[in-house]
Amino acid sequence: MEMANCEGLKDRVCVVTGAAGGLCSAMAEALCEAGAKVALLGRTETKLLSLARLLQQKGYSNTLPIQADVLVREDLENAREIIRERFGLTYLLLNGAGGNHPRAVTQVEMLQGNTEKELAEGFFGLDLEAFDAVFDLNFKGSLLSCLVFAEDMARAGIGCIINISSMSAQLPMTRAPAYAAAKASIDNFTRWLAVHFSKSNIRVNAIAPGFFSTAQNRFLLYEKDGKALTARGRRILSQTPMGEFGRPEDLKGAVRYLASPELARFVTGIVLPVDGGFSAFSGV
Repeated sequence: MEMANCEGLKDRVCVVTGAAGGLCSAMAEALCEAGAKVALLGRTETKLLSLARLLQQKGYSNTLPIQADVLVREDLENAREIIRERFGLTYLLLNGAGGNHPRAVTQVEMLQGNTEKELAEGFFGLDLEAFDAVFDLNFKGSLLSCLVFAEDMARAGIGCIINISSMSAQLPMTRAPAYAAAKASIDNFTRWLAVHFSKSNIRVNAIAPGFFSTAQNRFLLYEKDGKALTARGRRILSQTPMGEFGRPEDLKGAVRYLASPELARFVTGIVLPVDGGFSAFSGV
């Protein structure tokens, strides 16, 4: 069933990039639940079609899967034209496309020696091409999507952009400098764009998820039996006051709140943590 229309999202045109991902698919569903028309963008058409079928089975038929790479402006512009024709002007852009690359991470958390092997396992062993790829996907992909879809918002005199940040933006995860730097840039860009669009009735905010258990990262959090936590999983929960990993559906309320032109009318330029208290805990 659709959510009550008090959120003001019914029949609004919403674009979700990276829509088929574990977290983004739940956020797309949240918009469907609120009665929005949701364009599902991503690089893999089969995954988008699968998501659209799943949403249709749940009673949400106002979806539009479109294959598009957020780093290819022509793809985004073509998607915008399809969306305009089928749904109308975009009200909401949710920048969900992102990810990391194994060659953009260090093999060790801290550099503790100066042998060739030790240097190669740390900062000096990073692959710059992979670093660029991670930064571009997480930051430039959001920038390009804003450049394309916010034009509709400016034309209509109303709009909303939700970027996806990370706990790593403020507390950079060890071994992942490219991802952390890109997400820190997302926070800064969110605040800059919120001010830039403040007279245009376009609100810009971000959501910073904490540590969530998804199909993509369960191998990092749980042992092969799927029950026992890995050392990394134990460390994360020890720093999370609520003592559990997030579930994708835990992001639904934050998305609907920030997307709503009624509930969040006076909210712009914020980064909203959904993290079980991780960002509030000093560890002592």
